Amino acid sequence: MGKDWITLAKGAEGKPAAYLLRCADGSLYCGWTNHLDKRVNAHNQGKGAKYTRGRRPVSLVYFEVFETKEEAMRREAAIKKMDKQAKERLAAGAEGRC
Repeated sequence: MGKDWITLAKGAEGKPAAYLLRCADGSLYCGWTNHLDKRVNAHNQGKGAKYTRGRRPVSLVYFEVFETKEEAMRREAAIKKMDKQAKERLAAGAEGRC
């Protein structure tokens, strides 16, 4: 990616965010958190979601910051309902927006 996602994520610390991770097997994982940098680190330490534990390392490929956790949770739900191609487009298109 053109920009360092972790540096960008640190700027979102303490704010609700929906995010996409690329797992080592190429799959995508979607979640939400109030502490993006810490959450990505937790996933990489095997302390995140059960899904990502066996698919490490993971890398942050997309995130959106919101004012409330409810907004972040709604966005997470909407992303999870997308088909794989739509999620891949979201992750690929994020590079140009950073």
